[in-house]
Amino acid sequence: MEVLKVSSKSNPNSVAGAIAAVLREKGAAEVQVIGAGALNQAVKAVAIARGFVAPGGMDLVMVPAFADLKIDGEDRTAIRLLIGPR
Repeated sequence: MEVLKVSSKSNPNSVAGAIAAVLREKGAAEVQVIGAGALNQAVKAVAIARGFVAPGGMDLVMVPAFADLKIDGEDRTAIRLLIGPR
């Protein structure tokens, strides 16, 4: 599955376009974030992407989950947003 990484500086419209493209191509997408600001941008992007794919008859659902990552030798907890059609 395609993993899109979102930061607090990511543009929600750009991320939404990427999510919609992955959904149309692969059927599901995964967004990975670390931090509250990044999560905020990601959730806005999912809401925007929902509007992008709705005319094609796709209704989206988002399932949050935790993921443990090692970044620069440091253990970090990320949030994964699994996105797919209802």
